[in-house]
Amino acid sequence: MADVLPLVEARLRTALGEPDARAAVTFLGTDRIEVLRFTGSTDAGTGTGTGEGTGAGTGTVTGSGGGIVRYATLGMSAQPMADPTAAVADPVAGPRAELVLSVRAGAADTDKVLRPLAVLAASPQVEGLVVAPGASLDVGGPLWPGAPFTSVLVAEPGGLVEDLELDAPLDPVRFLPLLPMTPNEAAWKRVHGAGALQERWLASGTDLRDPARKSVPLD
Repeated sequence: MADVLPLVEARLRTALGEPDARAAVTFLGTDRIEVLRFTGSTDAGTGTGTGEGTGAGTGTVTGSGGGIVRYATLGMSAQPMADPTAAVADPVAGPRAELVLSVRAGAADTDKVLRPLAVLAASPQVEGLVVAPGASLDVGGPLWPGAPFTSVLVAEPGGLVEDLELDAPLDPVRFLPLLPMTPNEAAWKRVHGAGALQERWLASGTDLRDPARKSVPLD
């Protein structure tokens, strides 16, 4: 299974370019999780909906807020996510994933999101979670200093980084976009569901990459 991560990193580089920074975090009893930062993208879409449905061209981040910085985990997919109800975890079969967060550059100190992202990526090993589209993941505090978001919604993969097919019997690695949620949005989503919240974002033209955006109207 050690050969999975080089393939995952190669897929990230193909889709997002060369990372300009990376940090590693190791939690007790877990494998090392890295977070890679990519700053070679400019906004080529509206940023609404899932925030990852449209392609993004390559360019230079100017720091004026138009550039997009992306953070991707590396290490979560080294082991398959196990069904928490299974009596014995399968060491080979099972879903594999990495997490990708996209925000506008220059408007907040978003680099502090590295550790919260690593915590989320380690959650399948630590808590036995199976992270899948539609799930909510809470970090227990702001995603970065001063952030209005304390949790994320896991969106559908495939729009930004294509799934990485692995040799059988391994499941493919899916690159799951993370959409930051305010506490009010997270509470509303628990009642009405992920699809309803995404419809609200789309109807309001919400820029999900804005690191300082307000909560979408939920009345």
